[in-house]
Amino acid sequence: MRKYFFILSFIFLISCEKEIDLKLDVSEPQLVVDATIENGLPPVVVLSNSLNYFKQINPEIITSSYVHNANVSINDGKADFALQEDSTKTNGGVIYFYTSKKLLGVIKGKYDLTVKIGNDIYKSSTTIPEITRKIDSVWWEKPPFGNDTINAVLMIKATDRPGLGDCIRYFTKVNGSRFLPGLNSVFDDALVDGKTYSVSIDKGVDKNIGAQPDSGSFKRGDTVTLKLCNIDRQTFDFWRTFEFNYQSVGNPFSSPTKILSTISGNAIGYFGGYGAQYRTLIIPK
Repeated sequence: MRKYFFILSFIFLISCEKEIDLKLDVSEPQLVVDATIENGLPPVVVLSNSLNYFKQINPEIITSSYVHNANVSINDGKADFALQEDSTKTNGGVIYFYTSKKLLGVIKGKYDLTVKIGNDIYKSSTTIPEITRKIDSVWWEKPPFGNDTINAVLMIKATDRPGLGDCIRYFTKVNGSRFLPGLNSVFDDALVDGKTYSVSIDKGVDKNIGAQPDSGSFKRGDTVTLKLCNIDRQTFDFWRTFEFNYQSVGNPFSSPTKILSTISGNAIGYFGGYGAQYRTLIIPK
């Protein structure tokens, strides 16, 4: 009798299930700003409109999201530089951006970005910090696990200037491909302040694709270029929260994270200055 009671109870619970149809709000597009300036290079400002979270993404939709005919300018403390719209072709399609070859970034430079689209104005500021995390040497080692005749580990010895508050972001380029940031690409000097230390460097990751099996390993025969950049605190905070959010998507046990945008107005994104240094290493086969 007890057995049949549980069966009937189970059937009753199933019959009481109610189908829930969630109607999600459609968010209005926001301006997305991806703007950088590096020592010795002109600024690059990419403007696009945000896409609906549940929208299917393809190259045509991404291309149509770019914002054209905006008034974009950067002030370096001495003059205003009007940026002109330009484009470049990549494997994923065409990227549209604003730039000016008349303005080159300098160490300790301070820059104010202004974007005007119709009656809307968006602003942001950044600096190119001094290079305080010096690269002493770069070399490779055999991996502790896996196939050591194919894979290789990139190592770096660096020295941090005494004084808390220095932040960095790193990128790697392999065999002439574009620079890609590490899965965790930003670090402060809380643990290495004023110290000389050695650490392994993971291969940069295309975050549009995500980390793939063995994607963090370099290969024997690779030509690797390391780009190590000092960044200001707000650029660090933007990428720190962005990367935490990126890695926690789909994890039911993670805490919600707000990405700390550095753009004023109803826009999202950042304007970041990079004090960059480069090292290239050829890993023998």
